[in-house]
Amino acid sequence: MDFVAGQNRFPTVAVPVVVGQGRARATEGHRGDYAQSVNDDYLDVNRANWDDRALLHPHSTGYDLDRFRRDEASVSDVVRFDLPRLGNISGLEVVHLQCHIGTDTLSLARQGATMSGLDFSPVAIEAATTLANETGAEITYVCSDVYNAVEVLGAMRFDMVYTGIGAIGWLPSIDRWATTVAGLLRPGGRLFIREGHPTLWAMDDPRPDGLLVIRYPYFETVAPSVWEGTQTYVEASRPLAHTTTMEWNHGLSEIITALIDNGLSITQFVEHDTVPYLALGEYMEAHPTLPGEFWLKDGRERLPLSYTLQATKES
Repeated sequence: MDFVAGQNRFPTVAVPVVVGQGRARATEGHRGDYAQSVNDDYLDVNRANWDDRALLHPHSTGYDLDRFRRDEASVSDVVRFDLPRLGNISGLEVVHLQCHIGTDTLSLARQGATMSGLDFSPVAIEAATTLANETGAEITYVCSDVYNAVEVLGAMRFDMVYTGIGAIGWLPSIDRWATTVAGLLRPGGRLFIREGHPTLWAMDDPRPDGLLVIRYPYFETVAPSVWEGTQTYVEASRPLAHTTTMEWNHGLSEIITALIDNGLSITQFVEHDTVPYLALGEYMEAHPTLPGEFWLKDGRERLPLSYTLQATKES
């Protein structure tokens, strides 16, 4: 079975159950217990969860779609953070994999790129298309499993593949993802990814003793990690109706090796001490100069929270 999921895998508050809550924490709640399980219906389970989120997120102040409608120069905080590393993308043909409701996709289009967006959630694609139409942006959206992206979008078509925070953790095979990226890129094209750090994904919830403790898998596992959470990662009008998710972590060496094995050369790798959400709850605070970014209150040198990786397809 093929698999993909939408952008941003950050459930927050959970009811106590026998499996964990989610791969990220907020200032309230905890993940609870954790389990790994082989389950053949992970694609349907995750799509139901993301369809539910995509109904809520367009109306959330966390996404604030009105600012994109009001101000044609407005871009998402995620893309703003990346602008110095993205460089000039005007005129490039770019695909945003796992684009969710399209705020980052629209932000890249506003930098002059010819944009396509792909997500497995039809509800998210509908919301993204609506936002593009309301803002006059010409963006092509496709509803598909990311592993089928070459088939539905075309081989060697793009100058850049973009993917953002909270995307690859929904994918069971990082090598298959890298094969897809390589298949989409023209010779000389580049991958741009900013992601939550796999060490962060492996961290335990905040502890009374203040220690940062590894609890969950760092490396890719055959079985998914199964979580339960009733809340999404932004303010929402109701709890989620579909509360189960199935996710995978991927170590840095696994990601980098998969790209190299598929004919890409690493051109940039930067680890950051910030991430665009309260990943460790009360351990964190808003960054004073980077809008939408958070970092540890104390001992920031202890833990990388996110990274940016760029790679170029060999000619």
